[in-house]
Amino acid sequence: MVNLAADLEAFDERARAEAAARIESAGFTLEERGGADDRTLAWIDLTFGGTWSSEAFCGVNAIVRRGGEPVAFATYEARGLRFSWLRGVGAQPGVGIFGPIGVASELRGAGLGSALLTIALCGLRRRGYATALIPAVGDEGLIRYYTANAGARIVERFEPAAFDRRHRTVVLASGRGSNFVAVADAVREDRLPLELVGVVTNAARAGVVERARAAGVRDVLLEWNRDEEPRERYDERLRDAVSNLEPDLLLLLGWMHVLDARFVKAFPEMLNLHPAFLPLDAAHDVVGMPDGSSIPAFRGAHAVRDAIAAGSRWIGASVHRVTAETDRGPVLARVPLRLDVGEEEAQAYGRLRPIEHALVPRVILRWAYER
Repeated sequence: MVNLAADLEAFDERARAEAAARIESAGFTLEERGGADDRTLAWIDLTFGGTWSSEAFCGVNAIVRRGGEPVAFATYEARGLRFSWLRGVGAQPGVGIFGPIGVASELRGAGLGSALLTIALCGLRRRGYATALIPAVGDEGLIRYYTANAGARIVERFEPAAFDRRHRTVVLASGRGSNFVAVADAVREDRLPLELVGVVTNAARAGVVERARAAGVRDVLLEWNRDEEPRERYDERLRDAVSNLEPDLLLLLGWMHVLDARFVKAFPEMLNLHPAFLPLDAAHDVVGMPDGSSIPAFRGAHAVRDAIAAGSRWIGASVHRVTAETDRGPVLARVPLRLDVGEEEAQAYGRLRPIEHALVPRVILRWAYER
């Protein structure tokens, strides 16, 4: 992997005007703004796999549309990113961050990418940066592309630091455990830098118990009898049991018990999988979709069931950091899924689970890259 740098001296207002003219002469419209509208962010998730919208959300975006629909975007000056490869050249004064960038597959090769690259680099110069960092490029073809179109040069070489150590990880799950299996398989195949040290469940008949045993991972059963044990006492037992496993990371994969504030404070590195397409802005209770419609956020324990009951045309999967506010932590990745007409809950889950199985390992890898 390499970080590239591009000097911004040539990316002036004239270069921007020429790039914008190329886009508009081809019948597209160009918009440049801080963040992005919900529809564009959802389109990014649907088109590019779910991890880029959180970066676009915290940056400035050049968005290309055709007939009002987004077809390409480029992000620059994204704030608050924690990737380890941004801590060298990317942290120096006068250096602005470029990316991500994406073009709809049917329009690749039409020149939109190079025009958006120019507009984004001009935007960085306009904001006072002298150099653009184009981070984490691993493809030789892309290196040549950025060299040709931005005058970029290699300034740092690195191997992603995610595999320097194995992060002790505890899974909390209450159900079948199919997402646990997806994680365990990725660990076994050396695709994730984790050491699975325990699976905690609150349901004795949960399928995750047998799946944990089959994977050679310790299982811990902590049931709660509401008639005999106060909630505070159960939460204390849960906190102690997890603490004894000394985790670096907690994964909530179908965990059906709301964690109290003391638990959240004790384990700040905690990710939750939620079966809904959550807003990137935690304060919002509705979220825009790729077709321009809006749906409720569907937080809570029965998101898919609630979506079907409400007549929603969309569901989804999101992985977010856990905070004391249920399902309102910062979203790291999300993928929307359109519901079929007349689809029932079991059918919807059947189509959603493969999306979850792909999404969860991707987010864990992002989490590890941020260490």
